[in-house]
Amino acid sequence: MLLQQCIGFINTPPLWVNEQFGLQQFAFPELQLKHFQPEPIPERIRLGHQMEYLCKQLLAYDTQYDVVLHNLPVRAGKQTIGEIDFILREQATHALVHVELTYKFYIIDTNITAPVHQLMGPNRRDMFFTKMEKIKKEQIPLLRSAPAVSALEQMGLSTEQIDHQVCYKAQLFYPYGINKVHIRPLNKDCLVGFWLKFEDFKRKEFSSYSYYIPFKSQWVVATHENVSWSSHFEILMDINLRMIQERAPMVWMRKANGLYEKLFVVWW
Repeated sequence: MLLQQCIGFINTPPLWVNEQFGLQQFAFPELQLKHFQPEPIPERIRLGHQMEYLCKQLLAYDTQYDVVLHNLPVRAGKQTIGEIDFILREQATHALVHVELTYKFYIIDTNITAPVHQLMGPNRRDMFFTKMEKIKKEQIPLLRSAPAVSALEQMGLSTEQIDHQVCYKAQLFYPYGINKVHIRPLNKDCLVGFWLKFEDFKRKEFSSYSYYIPFKSQWVVATHENVSWSSHFEILMDINLRMIQERAPMVWMRKANGLYEKLFVVWW
């Protein structure tokens, strides 16, 4: 599973290319994982933290960067005011770069005009614009704060020499039945599936396919055959419970022609 997660992480495109919104996108190294063996990561941590641990292993496996630090808490007295995801050193130039990592799953609400406001988590509680603003106004400036400067100086690092970038990867899901979505300047290569409401998922057109609800740790993984597939009738009962709990599940759908699709069924 860890190797599948690593492959899924690498294959997930950045949400934008180069610089947008005042944030420079980190160009993740192109890796060949033929001899890569991921090490175990802490259990029972949220998916975002899982991605941080896997990202660290992938960067350490790469020959382009050295991982100088990872997940450094920044404390003011006894209070933790934030953490620095990564500081990397490029081996060729010895340049230092501060990288904030984000990995998200967003649905696209085309009822909203601006693309930066269309993106939100499947439960409508995790907004892309809010996260982007937090990175710009809190996470990146954190490196210049007095507690961070002091902590880095103890490690022999000067914040004046550190560039700032983001590694912002995402899987995007368009509304079912809409053929084209316009998300520029965001990266259309991030589009991987669709979303729909539970009432629409009940329709007969979905009844002939097989389904699987992946664990959240599997969300990053590409769809594949080797899971326990269920009928449409069986999966409806499982999804109905999640609708009551106001939790939108990711669902894998297997068609008769051997094609797979990812989708979210939403409760709202």
